[in-house]
Amino acid sequence: MENNSFTPPNFIKNIITEDLKSGKVNKVVTRFPPEPNGYLHIGHAKAIWINFSLADEFGGRTHLRFDDTNPVKEDVEYVKSIQEDVKWLGFEWEELYYASDYFEEMYERALVLIRKGKAYVDDLSADQIRETRGTLTEPGQNSPFRDRSVEENLELFNRMRAGEFKDGERVLRAKIDMASPNINLRDPVIYRIVHAAHHNTGDKWCIYPMYAYAHPLEDAIEGVTHSLCSTEFEDQRPFYDWVIAETEMPCEPHQYEFGRLNLEGAVTSKRKLKQLVDEGLVDGWDDPRLPTISGLRRRGFTPEAIKAFIYETGISKAFGHIDIRMLEHFIREDLKLKAPRTMAVVDPLKVVITNYPEGQTELLEAENNSENEEMGSRQIPFSREIYIEREDFMEDPPSKYFRLFPGNEVRLKHAYFIKCNDVIKDETGKVIELHCTYDPETKSGSGFTGRKVKGTIHWVEASQAVPAEFRLYEPLILDNEPEEEGEEEKPFLERVNPNSLTVVQGYVEPGMKDAAPQDKFQFFRHGYFNVDPKYSKPGHPVFNLIVSLKSSFQLPK
Repeated sequence: MENNSFTPPNFIKNIITEDLKSGKVNKVVTRFPPEPNGYLHIGHAKAIWINFSLADEFGGRTHLRFDDTNPVKEDVEYVKSIQEDVKWLGFEWEELYYASDYFEEMYERALVLIRKGKAYVDDLSADQIRETRGTLTEPGQNSPFRDRSVEENLELFNRMRAGEFKDGERVLRAKIDMASPNINLRDPVIYRIVHAAHHNTGDKWCIYPMYAYAHPLEDAIEGVTHSLCSTEFEDQRPFYDWVIAETEMPCEPHQYEFGRLNLEGAVTSKRKLKQLVDEGLVDGWDDPRLPTISGLRRRGFTPEAIKAFIYETGISKAFGHIDIRMLEHFIREDLKLKAPRTMAVVDPLKVVITNYPEGQTELLEAENNSENEEMGSRQIPFSREIYIEREDFMEDPPSKYFRLFPGNEVRLKHAYFIKCNDVIKDETGKVIELHCTYDPETKSGSGFTGRKVKGTIHWVEASQAVPAEFRLYEPLILDNEPEEEGEEEKPFLERVNPNSLTVVQGYVEPGMKDAAPQDKFQFFRHGYFNVDPKYSKPGHPVFNLIVSLKSSFQLPK
């Protein structure tokens, strides 16, 4: 697969080029600033790629910064998982920062606003602030506490820090314009009281800055030149610029927005992902059905496939939903020359080859990847008893069914022709065993041309077959309703597919016994599979279906 180390032509690249040319910027500095309140998902992968790739392209640097301004929702577990995800994608940050490292300076900058008459302590409750904020067509109403003196505001804010008030009893608000057409400028809250321990600062603080206030200060403190974020923050940009200017920061970063990446039929809302995890509807944040980076990694997706997918989606202002089959296309493209091809039976039916010598086993040659000769070949055992897929046999088949049925002959992949002679059933009438004969003259690779058969099926030799578990996936969400808040016609949990995971027991070739976690294989006719790093055990591997072999999806021209 092509290594897309640079970004495709895009408007942000044009801006950076002009900034460097004009001397406005000497060295490009970007940042990836996740809030550690959950695991990263495919949308974050795009933000990571954009920030790191653009900085690398222009010889700049990228910071990893945790926007940890909400102690109630954040956790060290998320901090560790985010670092692991960024590294796994193949990126290295120049510096590692925490917003909480800047709490003292943020506090001092709030004092600057108060002294300038640009911020005030408000006693209104959260509900009252919401009620007086106004609407898109009606202006907001001034708080009765808006005209407090500078001295009173300074005293109250210091008392807030000292812990004299309860949660929600008071807030600090920016003093801008309650009639502004941009609701984000209607005296937004910039500090709230939260008596909760912080993962980084412990119990040092009981007031915490709001994200919209903290974020521009973090960028300015770190000397970020291009603050890149998704278009959902576009309406926040005027407040971003206001904070930088009014707090008198010596460095003035600028915010630029790009279209967010959304996958059709996938959950990319942190709130919904957490709901699925908390209610036990999935197997943790790394469940292979989730579009979290850790879930994609556990399922078997590769960094190369994810980055190639993101490259293809491009960088623009446009907001759109991307067909998940496009991501699947890129993992197929990445694995088709990398993954060894082998045989696995996920729904086994025993076949006894009655004319094959009892007690004899022979080794057959099988290529590891017919599209990549450099991967060489392996030897697989063959004997009197084998397993085939149950779906590869029908007692009363329709026309144009070319697999195994009574009296029909098929080729065993890498082996011989076999012919079905007898069908053995249990007391309920279920087929439990087939008796077949083989033609020793038809050995694969022998050059036999006596006759042809239309069907080829895969198999695993029974005595040395390795028991294996296969986890087969379907979409987690039953429909493609918009994911934006308030737009779902059906409650979210009612859209979860109860059949999104099917677990079956079968067999793989004996050479798979020591398959290591994250090893990837193409199973003949089934698809690409990954050795699950969570549940696989020595001698009993567990395989996650990454993707089927074929798709009707075509890349747009």
